[in-house]
Amino acid sequence: MKFTLDPGGGANLIRAYAADGIRVGDRFISSSCIVTAETAIAPWAPATLDELTVSHLEAIFALRPELVLVGTGARQRFASAEVRAAFGAQRIGVEFMDLGAACRTFNVLVQEERRVAAALFLK
Repeated sequence: MKFTLDPGGGANLIRAYAADGIRVGDRFISSSCIVTAETAIAPWAPATLDELTVSHLEAIFALRPELVLVGTGARQRFASAEVRAAFGAQRIGVEFMDLGAACRTFNVLVQEERRVAAALFLK
């Protein structure tokens, strides 16, 4: 699906998403990634949500978001209890949703100038 918003201040916005990749601004990313208003980290080590461990979260925690949206591919799924607890221990909110919902919600929150990060899995 393609969609556009008028970015205020040149923030990263997700312009399109599909099963084979995500377009962040003018950059096409074909792997799991972390996106914030200021940066895009790709590739990101876990290729799927099933591979996600607490050690992978350090890259997200270093960005100091107030909320993390986890895009889990074509359908909504949830990470392990250990991963969810790690977000709680850092006092960072986390929401798990399908890839499309995560991309759309990320764009809205960036436009609201919230400290949001999106951890996006294609599969």
